[in-house]
Amino acid sequence: MATVKEVDVVVIGAGIAGSSCAIQLASLGHHTILLDRQEFPRHKTCGEFMSPETKEMLDHLDIDLLEQSHSPSLIHSAKIYMPRGGVIQANLPGPAYGISRFTLDRLLHQKAINAGAEVVTKAVVTRIDQAQEQRYEVHIKQGRQETRYVAKAVIGAYGTKGPRHSHATKEKSSKDVYVGIKSHYKGIDLSSEVELYFCDGGYVGISPIENGLVNVAALLSLEVVQRYGKSVLDILNGIANTNSQLAKRLAEGASVPKTQVSVAPIRLSEHPQPWSEYPHVGDALLVIPPLCGDGMSIALRSAVLCSRCTDAYLRGSLSLVEWQSQYSREAHEEFEVLLKRARRIQNMAFAKTNWIYPSVVRLFPGLGRYLVKITRLTTMMPTKN
Repeated sequence: MATVKEVDVVVIGAGIAGSSCAIQLASLGHHTILLDRQEFPRHKTCGEFMSPETKEMLDHLDIDLLEQSHSPSLIHSAKIYMPRGGVIQANLPGPAYGISRFTLDRLLHQKAINAGAEVVTKAVVTRIDQAQEQRYEVHIKQGRQETRYVAKAVIGAYGTKGPRHSHATKEKSSKDVYVGIKSHYKGIDLSSEVELYFCDGGYVGISPIENGLVNVAALLSLEVVQRYGKSVLDILNGIANTNSQLAKRLAEGASVPKTQVSVAPIRLSEHPQPWSEYPHVGDALLVIPPLCGDGMSIALRSAVLCSRCTDAYLRGSLSLVEWQSQYSREAHEEFEVLLKRARRIQNMAFAKTNWIYPSVVRLFPGLGRYLVKITRLTTMMPTKN
């Protein structure tokens, strides 16, 4: 028989967005459960690049990454390498952070626990029901142990794959199928720059993280991945043969064992999906092209917007219908235009004429800065309660 627990809110997914929601809601006095089907900390497929816009969201969470024992790298510029040797360089609008998900997730989880949230890992969600009296019932299994959480609110932060047996609708996404891979490397000196290499069927980003390491992450078409092998390193080595500058860069260092991970399939969003029977944040809300470097910012921003609306709902200031309406409206206003611009940049990047872009940027020097700017979130945040 399942154990029954009554709580205020269940957050499903303990990544950046879910953990950030748990921190904020627990800090506001709500009994918060943060669930994930896997154990933490662990390496995740991610660019591990936190754009300049993340600082105000981290300030909102009272987190200063530079005060941590494993300080992130500071990144001030970006450089793009095309397959035929052209290069585009642009300064970022402010300092960005490079930090591994292994370190960041651990930091966020500890912050959530300190705020009063309960972190439950290795928990498989088997069913989500909307019960009477505006309650949700979240059924989970941990091994043979079954628990049923009766909650006033549920937040979906489970990435691109929703829980089994949930009724969450699938938003319209691109038909193109991609695979994401990543590995840490040692021995590559990037200083304060992030590098992006366009290759056959995708692109590879290299950014400095903590402890003198760099993160090498790629988004590649499924067809290309199948061509080069099954292991992350085989795929990286194969794709590097299509961009000599990337091959030279990877040859400078060595991969760090046990940091290789992959995720598939990845389909980029065409529109944000803020709500099914409950709100969505992070990748459950939208999957943006990784080359924009704003995935972590969107995860944090969506968590701020959702937590504010959810707090109002839990306190009785919003009805269930108003909760859905307000968060959906704010999410669309915040992310719809950004996503459209990002998809246009993605299409330009994969165009067969991409080799001419460095020449165009040399003719119009401000173009590089403009391309960086249009895929950025605004810097105006809602005030703290």
